[in-house]
Amino acid sequence: MDIQKITNSELGEEMQFAVHESGLRVYVFPKKGFSKYYAIYGTEYGSLNRTFTVPGENNEITVPDGIAHYLEHKMFEEEDGSDAFEKFAVTGASSNAYTSFDITAYLFSCTDRFYENLDILLEFVNHPHFTVENVAKEQGIIGQEIKMYDDDPEWCVFFNSLKAMFHNNPVKIDIDGTVESISHITPEILYKCYNTFYNPANMLLVLVGDIDMNEAMKYVDKHISADRNLGRVKCTEVSEPRERAKEYIEQNLSVSQPMFRVAFKDNQPYMTGDALLKKEIETEIILEAVFGRSSDFYLDLYERGLIDSTFGTETDIEHEYGFSLIGGESSNPDKVYAEIKNVLDKCMADGIDSAAIDRAKKVLISRDISLFNNVENMGNTFIRQLKNNQNPLGYKKVVESVTYDDISRRLSNHFDTSNCVLSVVRPV
Repeated sequence: MDIQKITNSELGEEMQFAVHESGLRVYVFPKKGFSKYYAIYGTEYGSLNRTFTVPGENNEITVPDGIAHYLEHKMFEEEDGSDAFEKFAVTGASSNAYTSFDITAYLFSCTDRFYENLDILLEFVNHPHFTVENVAKEQGIIGQEIKMYDDDPEWCVFFNSLKAMFHNNPVKIDIDGTVESISHITPEILYKCYNTFYNPANMLLVLVGDIDMNEAMKYVDKHISADRNLGRVKCTEVSEPRERAKEYIEQNLSVSQPMFRVAFKDNQPYMTGDALLKKEIETEIILEAVFGRSSDFYLDLYERGLIDSTFGTETDIEHEYGFSLIGGESSNPDKVYAEIKNVLDKCMADGIDSAAIDRAKKVLISRDISLFNNVENMGNTFIRQLKNNQNPLGYKKVVESVTYDDISRRLSNHFDTSNCVLSVVRPV
């Protein structure tokens, strides 16, 4: 087995990398002397991947919305009726799982018995058990979860912004699906999706802690055979208009004060590697420089009582989609929306202060450095970067490569105030 090593002497960090004969990509970030361990095992499969071609077949298939999340729920249940959570509890590990737009991941953290826990993780993810009875049982559970999110104002203001931004991209569809869509899920469909997307070549295993790569690979060998290598899955690319679907979307829920998101959709999908990372970093620099806690904008609107400590920004720039959000709570979200557009238009005309850009770069680099002090944050961040063919140890270098001209181009391309969205949840 060929183990490759990438080091960053400035950080004092190392990444070990190997491709198992099954196609599984395994990454170890050794943390000598650390008492805590973290493992995250993910497949490049999320709610977006509803139309795809099974490796070795010619015809596209479309599956019900919410199936990736449904699979995540069912994976913990084993054939003998036991639950993987129970096994982790016995070893003292903390375990969890999540489904996002483009990845499903299973994880645990522990301070002891790491390889025993790794054995449990690889065992249940690689040996699914679906029956008519247990699939039907899960429909009720997930149906209740969907209804719960329907009344969650944070979730609604977020997803409504996606619905207003996107015409065709399935990122606008709730990750859990709908009560109607999950009613069409059967064991046959689950096995079809599992065998397609949970093939090892479509998956990554990221391990952080005082871990030996050779020892970890023994457990990979135990649970995964080479004949399961079907290659990376080809999903159908979606054509998305540049223009927003609508400018304004509103919902009334039980909130004490209006919640809002101002949203900007990315119009350059299907990038990967450092090009994708640089685009994300450029976006984050702009958001930090213009709207961060030390910005003139934030201090002015906070002093005027238009925003409070809930105000913040986020960006999610991935291979198949991208967007940025600015928001929080406000008694006058329409006024804040106007102020956001005004400051961005001013930046378009006059440029962003170079000192603010330099400060923003330092903030991003500082966050990256602090990441290496927490095994959970390392694992959760790195699996996303590695999925996108990015080097987690090279983040600082990419930040430093961003120029003022890069920022100007990204500002005009992404933060088009004639194409943004306002999503508001107002009190009933």
